[in-house]
This record gives sequence, C-alpha cells and structure tokens, in this order.
Amino acid sequence: MRCYPAVKTYSHPAMADIELAAVMQALSDPCRLAIVQELLKAEGRALACNEVPLKISKATRSHHFEVLRDAGLISTKVVGTKCMTSLRTTELNKYFPGLLKLIASRA
Repeated sequence: MRCYPAVKTYSHPAMADIELAAVMQALSDPCRLAIVQELLKAEGRALACNEVPLKISKATRSHHFEVLRDAGLISTKVVGTKCMTSLRTTELNKYFPGLLKLIASRA
C-alpha cells in the first residue's frame, strides 16, 4: 500500500470580514510589501513563492505569505507540487479602491 502526502489546502477570509487595519498592518512590513509589489508586476499571473526575490529563509517567507493571506490580500492554491499565489485584485479594488494603485506607485 502506498501512502501519499495530503495536499495542503489554504483558507482565505471572506472579503466582507477583512478590516482595513489588518490590511495596513500586513503591508507595514517591507518584505510583505515587496511580495505584493511583485504580484502586482505579474499582472494577474500567479507566482510560486520562490519566484518572489527575497533574501530571507524559507520559513520566514512562508510566514510573510501567511500574514498576507490572513489579511485577505492574497490567494494561494496548490497546482501540482507548487503553491501558486495571486493578489485578490478584483476584491481589493472593490473594498479598498486605490490601495493597489498606491502600492504599485511605490514600487
């Protein structure tokens, strides 16, 4: 009998449950801001965690992605062996108009 590892799943908060304070706190860290800016540069294309150029450990990288996910800024799904992350652009533009434009202008 073969045992296969369980596929990791991610939970994402509903946009109605997202608070501006949590979003701003998530964006207050330079690494997390850099992640969001890289996702903006990808123009809707999902990126694997290792495609975002950061000089931090894998564990720290995972932590930053988790904070952004919990704040409602990003969505992550498993595709094969990779975890692909994208911005929740449509929802963010609806609930926080101008936020992504401001972040992009600071890149």
